[in-house]
Amino acid sequence: MDGWAAATGGGAGAAACAVAAQWCRACGCASASTRGRAGRAWERPGEASAVGTGPGSIADGDLPGYRTSDAARQAVGWQAPGADHDAVGVSASAVPPPLPAQAPAEAMAHSAIAGSERPSPQAQATRAEPAQPQSAQSQPPQPPAAPSAIARAASALKRWFTQGNVPVKVGMLVLLAGVASLLKYASDQGWMRMPIELRLAGISVLALAGLIFGWKQRAQRPGFALALQGGAIGGLLLTVFAAFKLYGLLDAGTALGISMVLIAGMCVLAVLQDSRTLAVLGVLAGFLAPIWLSTGSGNHVALFSYYAVLNAGIVAIAWTRPWRVLNLLGFAFTFGIGTVWGALQYSPAKFATTEPFLLLFFAMYVAIPVLHARRGDGSAGRLIDGSLLFGTPLVAFALQARLLEGDRLPLALCAVAVAALYAGLGSWLLRRASTRVLGQAHAMLAVGFATLAVPLALSARATASVFALEGVGLLWLGLGQQRRVSQVSGVALQVFAAVGVAFGVDAWRYDAVAVANATCMSTVLLALAGWASAWFLRDAGHRRRALLAYLWGLG
Repeated sequence: MDGWAAATGGGAGAAACAVAAQWCRACGCASASTRGRAGRAWERPGEASAVGTGPGSIADGDLPGYRTSDAARQAVGWQAPGADHDAVGVSASAVPPPLPAQAPAEAMAHSAIAGSERPSPQAQATRAEPAQPQSAQSQPPQPPAAPSAIARAASALKRWFTQGNVPVKVGMLVLLAGVASLLKYASDQGWMRMPIELRLAGISVLALAGLIFGWKQRAQRPGFALALQGGAIGGLLLTVFAAFKLYGLLDAGTALGISMVLIAGMCVLAVLQDSRTLAVLGVLAGFLAPIWLSTGSGNHVALFSYYAVLNAGIVAIAWTRPWRVLNLLGFAFTFGIGTVWGALQYSPAKFATTEPFLLLFFAMYVAIPVLHARRGDGSAGRLIDGSLLFGTPLVAFALQARLLEGDRLPLALCAVAVAALYAGLGSWLLRRASTRVLGQAHAMLAVGFATLAVPLALSARATASVFALEGVGLLWLGLGQQRRVSQVSGVALQVFAAVGVAFGVDAWRYDAVAVANATCMSTVLLALAGWASAWFLRDAGHRRRALLAYLWGLG
């Protein structure tokens, strides 16, 4: 073995030894290796003893990844050689199994040599990336120039005349030219002169045909179908307008009735096809129809009756579709045109024929937000329409003041009635979690109109007294619900009430009655309000504030 170890030098010897070490490890055994002198056993890792003394000797630490453990020695029964062995002999138990053939060793040697000659990754990347010309990097290739519009038109015309069924195309052109010439000749000869009734009837027939065709195309091409239906109904409305306004073929009642039928049909088509745009077009045409069909007679009953029918349709649509723009459009046109009419043509003699329509329109637009909230999915905050919720009572109450000509007591009664209506709606809506926010808004409106009714019905000092009592109520409500805004509002109302009473007292005039007079009763109510506030504050644990409220009542 010493001769073999000396003979294997260089890379091939090292590779052969590595193969032998790996083979021994795979077999699970520990074998004795070459020894430089007789009886020299393998040393433990770290001792780095030399195997031989010659130039080709290999140290134990030079065999990469190979160490013989004690457990492996015990597993195969390896025994250290004794002192009585021969110097060049080897123990029988330490004889390793035969080494593998030389071919694997040579293959490993060649692979080691090839690995040493393998180029670095940088060199491989350099070789893999061929050098690109400098001109290609600095000047990217330019796309081909697009043909001009004239060239494209000429090419398309050439393809149309040279590709496909050329005789049919040429024949169609000749036919169109012939039909145009025939129509011109017929017009010159007077053959096309028909009564206006027939011409309007022809337009109506074409519009109806377009409407039917658009309805049949609603599934295949919904956008085209809706546009065609809207255009057809618009054409029919214009035909009715021309027959009434321009040619006098229809009277006002008939024209308005036909327009109502067409508008109702458009709204039905919009709901069936879930088209908000078609519904908006129908409602817009409905509100504009009385304007372009007006004769100037000033019949407000017919106008408001027509608007009542139209608003009933809007309420019916609101029951099934939450289209906010439709509701706002109806609200704006109804109260806008009503305001213009009231400012220009209203007189007290028309109160009996105007008040019912105002109440009807008010009820309709109060109901629409409630309908939307009842149909909602629980997101009540999103379903509240503030424009209708707060705009309807304010605009309607302003119009009511115009109808009553500033009469304070009837207007105060109207405010009380509105407050009662909103209080009832608020208590009903607060029972459901999905409409609780809307119910709170109705409760706020009820409080506001009840507050507004006081100065309309009473004098300044009486109004201040009522405001003081209302401040006590707000303070009690805020303490019970832990709302600072309500508490501050209640205290502020009492302060403003005291200021109002102070400015309303005439220092140079004395009342004839000692106690039962307006000044004394107002101050007594202010004192009672302060003491009641002190009582509520003490029960809530605010003793310092209660003391201030008690002193306020005494003052």
